[in-house]
Amino acid sequence: MAGQRLPTYTTLDQLVELIEEGPAVFVRWSRGPQADLEGSPVSRDGLTGMEMPGLSANPLVFEEWAKDLPTALWVSRRLCDYIHLRDDDRGPDDVHPWVLKGEEIGRGPDNEPLVRDVEPVAWIADSVIAEAERMVARQSGEWGPLHRPTRFTRGSKG
Repeated sequence: MAGQRLPTYTTLDQLVELIEEGPAVFVRWSRGPQADLEGSPVSRDGLTGMEMPGLSANPLVFEEWAKDLPTALWVSRRLCDYIHLRDDDRGPDDVHPWVLKGEEIGRGPDNEPLVRDVEPVAWIADSVIAEAERMVARQSGEWGPLHRPTRFTRGSKG
């Protein structure tokens, strides 16, 4: 993460405040803005290798249908959705989450937003991810069909 002059969010509350007060933001798990924004800032489909028209990211926007959930739980779930990219043996060792703003221009193969005109906002510290992991681990439901670490799928049947 060297070379980036972005603030670092060190608590989940900082992200909650950002989401409750500001414009739509996204989280991206990657080697960081400097690596992602060099040249043509695009993601590639892992299956086909096809170049997509923007960076794949996970929205942190609080959805109206989830208004009865605590915002911190919603943000925790969104942070943990792609945490496997950090732990994946196939990926680079230096994958970290960071927050960005930008224009959503389409959807990728996992139905994730593709974002262009990216503006980096902040790094997300490991302490925030640990806090989010603890919050998600306390839930008893199932996550659905996306690939997620087994530590979050205690109640899962498969």
